[in-house]
Amino acid sequence: MQTELHESLRKGVRELCARFPDPYWRELDAQRAYPTAFVKTLTEAGYLAALIPEEYGGAGLHITEAAIILEEINRAGCNSGACHAQMYIMGTLLRHGNVEQKRRYLPKIANGELRLQAFGVSEPTTGSDTTQLKTMAVRKGDKYVVNGQKVWISRAEHSDLMLMIARTTPVEQVKKRSEGLSVLLVDMREAVGHGIAIRPIRTMMNHATTELFIDDLEVPVENLIGEEGKGFKYLLDGLNAERILIAAECIGDGRWFVERATRYAKERVVFGRPIGQNQGIQFPIAKAHVHVESADLMRIRAAELFDNGQPCGPEANMAKLLAADASWEAANMAVQTFGGFGFAEEYDVERKFRETRLYQVAPVSTNLILSFIAEHVLGLPRSY
Repeated sequence: MQTELHESLRKGVRELCARFPDPYWRELDAQRAYPTAFVKTLTEAGYLAALIPEEYGGAGLHITEAAIILEEINRAGCNSGACHAQMYIMGTLLRHGNVEQKRRYLPKIANGELRLQAFGVSEPTTGSDTTQLKTMAVRKGDKYVVNGQKVWISRAEHSDLMLMIARTTPVEQVKKRSEGLSVLLVDMREAVGHGIAIRPIRTMMNHATTELFIDDLEVPVENLIGEEGKGFKYLLDGLNAERILIAAECIGDGRWFVERATRYAKERVVFGRPIGQNQGIQFPIAKAHVHVESADLMRIRAAELFDNGQPCGPEANMAKLLAADASWEAANMAVQTFGGFGFAEEYDVERKFRETRLYQVAPVSTNLILSFIAEHVLGLPRSY
């Protein structure tokens, strides 16, 4: 249900994003640079602290409102990928951190003094099979000594803090392979150069992703989040929020493509008539619009369930799948509508095309979502 708060949020985010128009993002993309000014402005406006409770300096909003914020960022032609992680990473600290950890970190995250933008999960040899990760954290006195490697860790160079999941009990010593994993809070300001080396990975989109080499990194035991060995459960606990927020970004992308294509189709005249008069142009735009709006309904449903504390795994996964598919369809439609100009940097379609393509793969592959639905919703045999 739309409320005055939602409309106010949309208006506020649109006004903020208007200060960072297409040329700003185009230049950053060309330089593969991080949008520091944009993230700083979002933080100062309080949008990145939307999900942090008021007692810790945040807005105390729900996932529905956080999703609206990210949707509007992408709909404006900006890129939430630079900062979205703070919203769902913060949930692990909020739900499973102790009182001292929350008091120490959340107010500073809320006011922008600290950035929590990185989550060290993926590894080169294990991919999506998190239970088989190789990074080990061995307790020695009042510290964990961590060794291993992480990959596809976005924003590690632009984050003061990183949550990292590591094995604290060897897999051969646990009854279930999902046991024995723990979440550690790493202070990147101290760790880089003293146990962590960062290697940037250049990708097809400007996503500030990296590979981490971890060699005898010391992490204080007091930085353990929750109970030792329960980290996999904590990781799963945050996935629904992540799915819903990413779905919202895809909805924003999809609407951007539809709006840009519609405007161009009205203005572009070929053979003495606007190309939007041709059904060969009209129908793909209309179809993309229908699919984006349909995906949005599932996003809204998933967010409502999440905010009411009800199970929403199927809905969150379906929202992410439908929204990612819809935004990718809209991206292809926009390129086709713009024709040759769709490949020109100055029209920004090719940049957004590359950015939205990511969500077929990350933060969870479309195929893994289909496997989840097949097994857990339809009752089909487990495929992996």
